Amino acid sequence: MKAFQDYYPENVAHCYGCGSINKHGHQIKTHWDGDESVTFFTPEPYHTSVPGYAYGGLIASLIDCHCTGTAAAAMYRAEGRAMDTLPPFRFVTGSLHVDYLRPTPIAGALEIRGRVKEIKGRKVVVEATVLADGIATARGEVVAIQMPASFG
Repeated sequence: MKAFQDYYPENVAHCYGCGSINKHGHQIKTHWDGDESVTFFTPEPYHTSVPGYAYGGLIASLIDCHCTGTAAAAMYRAEGRAMDTLPPFRFVTGSLHVDYLRPTPIAGALEIRGRVKEIKGRKVVVEATVLADGIATARGEVVAIQMPASFG
């Protein structure tokens, strides 16, 4: 099953967090799980803030890219279109808000779950929760804005 990010056209697949052609990036892969979106990411030792815990910027970037990918998939879903149909939907971040609930352990996979809160015109609002061993460590909200055709 292809991830949302696997449908991004090459000219907009460079993103550090979710771009499939950025070999140095996170390369997250997001899928639907019912009405929620889900991705998993395993931090590397260099993602450390203090020993044993992940850097907060990593958590923010995972929320950011998970939510923009979810926004694109949600727009296709809302229009009843397959993700490989044209014109493509691609979103950028209009705003990002993150609440850090507790330190995020660096050992093991993190689960990021998203839920579409609102679709209005070119704007999609997505909420996300980061979980480590089933425990919420961060929550965020992204206002994702559809990219104009001339961008990228």
